[in-house]
Amino acid sequence: MAMQKRRLGRSPLHVAPLAFGGNVFGWTADEKTSFALLDAFVDAGFDLIDTADGYSAWAPGNSGGESETIIGRWLARSGKRDKVVIATKVGKYTRRPGLSAANIAAAVEDSLKRLGVDTIDLYQSHADDTATPIAETLGAYARLIEAGKVRAIGASNFTAARLAESLAVSAAHGLPRYETLQPEYNLMRRAGYEADLAPLAVRESIGVIPYYALASGFLTGKYRDASHLSKSARGAGVAKYLDARGTRVLEALDDIASRHAATPAQVALAWLATRPAIAAPIASATSVEQLRELVGSARVALSVADIAALDSASDA
Repeated sequence: MAMQKRRLGRSPLHVAPLAFGGNVFGWTADEKTSFALLDAFVDAGFDLIDTADGYSAWAPGNSGGESETIIGRWLARSGKRDKVVIATKVGKYTRRPGLSAANIAAAVEDSLKRLGVDTIDLYQSHADDTATPIAETLGAYARLIEAGKVRAIGASNFTAARLAESLAVSAAHGLPRYETLQPEYNLMRRAGYEADLAPLAVRESIGVIPYYALASGFLTGKYRDASHLSKSARGAGVAKYLDARGTRVLEALDDIASRHAATPAQVALAWLATRPAIAAPIASATSVEQLRELVGSARVALSVADIAALDSASDA
């Protein structure tokens, strides 16, 4: 599938307009399924794989690092390292917490080993660390970039104020700057990103790779009432959307999907791809069939009227 790639900030990285969320690897997708998903994702023309050092520590029997390990085994088996952009994170894993220089130096070695690579394409601060000076964190990243262990850096779960402050420190001290931002953003969760982060991202040419792009699965349309919630590992995460606004959004998605011979999930992802500064929404799948649906979002071209209808339905 030939498609227009999008640049991640001012970095040399360009990616197809959908990222695969690796949080499912070692959790709701075992290794065999994960390999099949990754093969199908890349074979469909996509390349950005997002994970973190702590994924998926929350799953019974896991301790963290499982997602990176599975990706590393897949890279070794598939020989597709040159076809993907690997993004991982540091800072929230309980065994390697925070953004101190010492922790970053140790955590990156762990991630490189699990992934089986020499270089991480995009290394992201998983969460802000107000106890560590920004210059210390960025200095640690500078050393990794100079050593060839990281190509570019990004921030996840940062406020606009702290991201702006980090950018200012980068400029003042000649340090690497965050080229990407990973916020929660979707049709059901708009205000937090659109109020302050979006204007900053546009102004500073930050590439945005939002997570929970499908609102924990709610925007697939699978969850129409409370009876559906117990049937999925993600069910608890969508209960808050089962209200009048959620119903409006699903109705709008249904209407637009029917006119585009698409699915609600494809329309929801296509809407995200039209938003300011968005490079690649992150979405996950646990079967190749689900994955094929997600990658189909790249062919959905929404009209101005479609976008306006979704904007109106999802307004708080």
